[in-house]
Amino acid sequence: MNDWLEQASDRIKQAVADKQTLTIRGGNSKHFYGNAASGSVLSTLANSGIVDYKPRELTITALAGTPLSEIESLLAQNNQILPFEPPHFGTATWGGCVASGLSGPSRPYRGAVRDAVLGVSLLDGRGQHLHFGGRVIKNVAGYDVSRLMAGSMGTLGVLTEITCKVLPRPECERTVVLDSDRNIAIHTMNMLATKPLPISATAWRRGEGVLGQMLIRLSGTESAVVAAMKQIGGTRFGDTTSNDTTFWDDLKEHRLAEFAARPLWRVSVPATTQARSAALEFPNVVMVEWGGALRWLGGDLPADYIFCLAAHMGGHATLFYQGDNGLHEANGEGITGQEVVNVFSPLTLPMAEMNQRIRQIFDPHGVFDANRL
Repeated sequence: MNDWLEQASDRIKQAVADKQTLTIRGGNSKHFYGNAASGSVLSTLANSGIVDYKPRELTITALAGTPLSEIESLLAQNNQILPFEPPHFGTATWGGCVASGLSGPSRPYRGAVRDAVLGVSLLDGRGQHLHFGGRVIKNVAGYDVSRLMAGSMGTLGVLTEITCKVLPRPECERTVVLDSDRNIAIHTMNMLATKPLPISATAWRRGEGVLGQMLIRLSGTESAVVAAMKQIGGTRFGDTTSNDTTFWDDLKEHRLAEFAARPLWRVSVPATTQARSAALEFPNVVMVEWGGALRWLGGDLPADYIFCLAAHMGGHATLFYQGDNGLHEANGEGITGQEVVNVFSPLTLPMAEMNQRIRQIFDPHGVFDANRL
């Protein structure tokens, strides 16, 4: 163990003895996400550095406190990218990127965070340093615990080292835009997904009038992208002399005006979901991503209604940003006057029982801040 690992392990063991709760924190870029933290902070920032990078094998291994920007900068030098386009929100770290499990616009087409994770090392609730998975793409030994860590929000352990697969950067990227209402846009996204087109992202944004804009990003060889643009139609979006990256970066980092609404809900449903009646329609949809599978809702909406409607449609909802500034407010006040105990959709009984059993294995003394989830 290095010095940080020894200190972190000792900190966990002492927290167990003192019956103290620990909240794991990297760059604190996602402080607003999930339920409010309630434990004493254990920082991962001192555990930083690239451990292993093999461009030819398309894998990278880094310590959890490594800035995400440092990893993406190194990949860019070799014309490579992270397939899942994680948001930075300013100061994201490698560990926080995986622990939050948040993926960007390419998620349906290149895979989610969990799909890219090959192996992890972590400190469990006993202070033990455990290793799962490996550093090569073909490793299949043992249970797939590594992917379980994606989205666990530091409630199962302290991520110390992570290996992910990477991808070559596409030769060419272009975005086309079509005027469309939301339902037609979702139908079109699903129809295009059945065709052999080099689509790497889709989105619909609400417009000023009846219609909004549907945007489709194409990535691949220049000839394939140009041919796809002719087949899809529409107009070229943005600056015609360069790759169309600004919009998708702003979407990923939530810098678009649509994300300014407070509160803001993130609803995940099957991509083909369309309301059967106006009464069962999601209200105030400002943005649709992921080929129709991710809907963003803005405004003061009843939490129970959104949770129930999402469940009825086969999905789940998250109160992503709370309050006027996106920070946690005491007891979720300001959301239709009710107290939001959990910003995530309630788990079904079988899922809750499974969740509890998993936590019991990794954190039998309850030292990690399970309240975040």
